Amino acid sequence: MAANYRAACRARTKAEFIAKVGIVLEEADEAVLWLELLTESGIISADKTESLLAEARELTAIFTASRRTARERA
Repeated sequence: MAANYRAACRARTKAEFIAKVGIVLEEADEAVLWLELLTESGIISADKTESLLAEARELTAIFTASRRTARERA
């Protein structure tokens, strides 16, 4: 996620930025998925994933808003 965000920040055009932020958003959502699966399967306790899951959801929301704003301004 971090490497893709860095690539988005170095985008040459707005269209490229929007596309790269979309990749970052996919990665953030994937992190949420894996944390949920680990918790639901009992591999890791909810206590251990709670803060990570909250942060991953926050990042997903941030990148969703960022992409929406970039699209509106394009």
